[in-house]
Amino acid sequence: MADSTRIRLTDARERKYTNLEDATGESTRSGALDAAADYYLRMAGGTAAVPTGAVETLMQRATEKGSVTPEEIAEILGQPELPVEYSHEFSVGEE
Repeated sequence: MADSTRIRLTDARERKYTNLEDATGESTRSGALDAAADYYLRMAGGTAAVPTGAVETLMQRATEKGSVTPEEIAEILGQPELPVEYSHEFSVGEE
């Protein structure tokens, strides 16, 4: 028999879940929660599956190099659940 956990739904929690579905692009609450949990675990690390999280990796890179470029930040923080890309464009004079 499957073990089920019940979560008491307050108005604030209901809004949070709806916003999370919108933000993740998931069509179900469980899918949105899974995506958010996966992203958090990859960012935080400290688990057997992800010993070093992306935030720690980013901080280590900044400490080693003295600074980190936006491209490096995007590379480290981008994940399947929340892709991060950087692009930069500039011009001088009229186009």
